[in-house]
Amino acid sequence: MIIALTGTPGTGKTTVASLLREKGYEILELNKLAKEKGFVDGYDEERNCSIIDVKKLEDYLVKEFKKNKNIILDGLLSHLVKGVDIIVILRCHPKVLEERLKAKGWKEKKIRENVEAEALDIILCEAVELHNKSKLFEIDTTDKSSKEVAEIVDSIAHGRFNKNEYNIGKIDWSEEIL
Repeated sequence: MIIALTGTPGTGKTTVASLLREKGYEILELNKLAKEKGFVDGYDEERNCSIIDVKKLEDYLVKEFKKNKNIILDGLLSHLVKGVDIIVILRCHPKVLEERLKAKGWKEKKIRENVEAEALDIILCEAVELHNKSKLFEIDTTDKSSKEVAEIVDSIAHGRFNKNEYNIGKIDWSEEIL
């Protein structure tokens, strides 16, 4: 099973992925993989990040990784990869997300951009455009420990969860923009 673990920067993807590694999941860090395999098409100076060719990355993943393994795609772009079995979108209240990004030393412009993206459900909207809604799940990480979130992801992967609890569309922070 291939699981896309996605979310706005600061929602806990990498920390949760590392906990899932301890449970036996294979973790693929998409940015690192894209750089190693030459799937980078340039650099966005304004956003201070690499421009990744998602199609080349997707083709590589389909060719190289079998669905009989439990694989977590860790990365902001993982929800753009077609052919995954489950997409788990980590969410965080914009005010808490802002504090997390400040603590990481991010610049104000980048913080504002990511907080707005979170409030406007940008990643969820992109995921809904590409995938069947039955594959999509949202977890609010605001008041949960990374361990709790990892347990929820593991439960989703193994079908041991209350489907309604993590269905998409229950998290709405659009009023935070106002």
